[in-house]
Amino acid sequence: MKTENEKLKVFITGVTGYLGGSVADKLIKNGYNVTGLVRTDDAAKIELLEKRGIQSIVGTLDDNEILTRAAQQADIVIHTANVDHVSSIYTLIAALEHSGKTLLTTTGSSIVADYADGEYAGSAFYDEDMHLNPVPFRRPRVDMNKYVRMAAIEKGIRTIVICPSMVYGEGKGLQSDSDQIPKLIGFSQQEGAGLYFGKGLNRYSNVFIDDLTDLYLLALEKASGGSLFYAENGHNSFKEIAALISNYLGFEGKTLSITIEHLIEFHGEADRLGVASNSLVNSVNARRIGWNPKGPSLEKYFSEITL
Repeated sequence: MKTENEKLKVFITGVTGYLGGSVADKLIKNGYNVTGLVRTDDAAKIELLEKRGIQSIVGTLDDNEILTRAAQQADIVIHTANVDHVSSIYTLIAALEHSGKTLLTTTGSSIVADYADGEYAGSAFYDEDMHLNPVPFRRPRVDMNKYVRMAAIEKGIRTIVICPSMVYGEGKGLQSDSDQIPKLIGFSQQEGAGLYFGKGLNRYSNVFIDDLTDLYLLALEKASGGSLFYAENGHNSFKEIAALISNYLGFEGKTLSITIEHLIEFHGEADRLGVASNSLVNSVNARRIGWNPKGPSLEKYFSEITL
């Protein structure tokens, strides 16, 4: 049992990434002791992490012995690395079985995505208690979320799943860029116009990075085992996002539609779900435990940043 003066030790996978680094920064500022998994080819980053107060453990998600040892030496494990790397989640659950420790895993709101391909499909706003029938591409991720949550009952672990929507804002770790928005900015720069796909009417929930890391901290402190939390604080269509990006890049609102066929051919199924689908969620459970997002909306964020 930890005394009041002892810091809880947190082991984070994906600590060199956008989300993992931001979560680590939040936890360190709130008195936690953080160690993180660093790939062998990222060894140059170890010194940078140490300057941020993060102790490195060199290994990969495929190194079962390293993952097991790191998890067992920690009080809390947070998995922010590749959400679709199934074996690493099995390893972490096996390592923590019957320990009563906390395992927090990360998924993404594309589990509620559809194949609208740029149309607004009148999609429901999913909350955590709604039945979910995902598109086939995301069925494995949904099944894994269920497995993690059931481990709270069957494996004696306090498991929590956090499901971010589209994340924006500057990361607080070694990687400052998120995924969807920076990609769209890059594509738009190449074309000289804000890009969207098909009609661009599809809508995606979104959340500011600082609000998201607040939820991680709050979940560690207050969530019960088996919990799932969606993280959102608004939503936009991709045509709206294209206009925001166009103005940010100095293209004076000029936008351009890319065909869905082009998107699928050159960027694949994951990006199809990431930028051409509807993914709308409600953070009912998060607000129930006191989450109160205060960051800027996506529109306000774009009005405040400069190239």
